[in-house]
Amino acid sequence: MSNTGTEIRKKQEVRDVKSVERTRSGRVYMPLTDIVETQDDIWMYADMPGVDSASLDVEIENNVLTLQGLVNAELPEKAEPFRMEYGIGDFWRSFTLSDSIDQSKIEASIKDGVLKLRLPKVEPAKARKIDIKAG
Repeated sequence: MSNTGTEIRKKQEVRDVKSVERTRSGRVYMPLTDIVETQDDIWMYADMPGVDSASLDVEIENNVLTLQGLVNAELPEKAEPFRMEYGIGDFWRSFTLSDSIDQSKIEASIKDGVLKLRLPKVEPAKARKIDIKAG
């Protein structure tokens, strides 16, 4: 995902998934994520190959943004793996959001295994004149 040059990185398996109880067996990976800030938004791009909109869950609770993508890899019937280099598994990652994010306006989309999140910043308070009542 990085456009700063050629970069080869291994998927990192999540070893300690706090406060998440899994009901599926198998590996869980932390998706590689790029975070970009503009004047009005923060953009997140997370690599989640094999995940589509039906198997993706994005939640916010107590200022924690959690991404969970389930991958259903199917091997041909009666097939035994000869060599497996690509680790297939689900994806899970969480981020703590600051108060500068307008959580009610977060948008998410996924295309070709890349989750794209738009996290709009809270509009700064505008200066205003306060009327004074006599009496």
